[in-house]
Amino acid sequence: MSSASRLTNAYTKAKRISFDDTSKFIIFSDCHRGDNSFADDFANNRNIYFHALKHYYKEDFTYCELGDGDELWENITFKSIHETHKNVFDLMQLFYNEDRLYRIVGNHDMVYLNEEYVKKNLYSYFNKVTGSDEPLFPGITFTEGIVLEHKDTGQEIYMIHGHQADWWNYVAWKFSRFMVRALWRQLQIFGISDPTSPAKNYRELIKVERRTKKWIIDNDNVFTITGHTHRPRFPEPGDIPYFNDGSCVHPRSITGLEIENGAISLIKWHISTSENGRLQVMRILLEGPQKLIEYKTEK
Repeated sequence: MSSASRLTNAYTKAKRISFDDTSKFIIFSDCHRGDNSFADDFANNRNIYFHALKHYYKEDFTYCELGDGDELWENITFKSIHETHKNVFDLMQLFYNEDRLYRIVGNHDMVYLNEEYVKKNLYSYFNKVTGSDEPLFPGITFTEGIVLEHKDTGQEIYMIHGHQADWWNYVAWKFSRFMVRALWRQLQIFGISDPTSPAKNYRELIKVERRTKKWIIDNDNVFTITGHTHRPRFPEPGDIPYFNDGSCVHPRSITGLEIENGAISLIKWHISTSENGRLQVMRILLEGPQKLIEYKTEK
């Protein structure tokens, strides 16, 4: 199956969600939540991420996580990740309980396509304080894609992780996972990166972006949002409508995409120093807001 076929398959089977100009979405991906070890890239930004997500919960946003939320290549079990970042999962649980959480799979959490694995690990967790199982995300499901459908304009926004355009991280993901666990995780401490990762290999990144853009052009320029490469993208109206939310493991910052009032924006959250020397988490607008309708093309 070609990358184009994989992207089409994910689009065809995507979960479809109706929205309008009053809807609000925050889109993050590539959190790579780990176990707080030397290889946990998320650990450095967890306070930034938690503060940002708490802001979006209070402001009634719906959270869409576009894959690689949990680092299940370097970590064998979800349990260790949950115990390390329990405050984050408690917050995500609040979104889920109010039907404001949607999660899709990436290459690092492809195991979530296994319903039995999800049921065993994510429906509930063992609370060491009470000594009993308690609900976490009961009944949660994962898909490869999500399509937002605008009630009034009919415009579609197709959201995927993006590894569908990456043979090593889709077709050969089990082999890549093995290599990460057996080799690259240990070499990471010496600054040696996994060459199959487009986030760390510029040539692979360009290939993934080129394949994705070709698919978008061949499919009536459908508005598409991905993650995977960790490189933020925000095109101008008239260009190929290929967006990327970046990642939550940038050095000292996280990036994401907001949809609000019928417009999309690229934002960054980072820690800055105030004039009196206090550290504070700040939101910065990088691009936009740009009206969604300006990217609509006639089929």
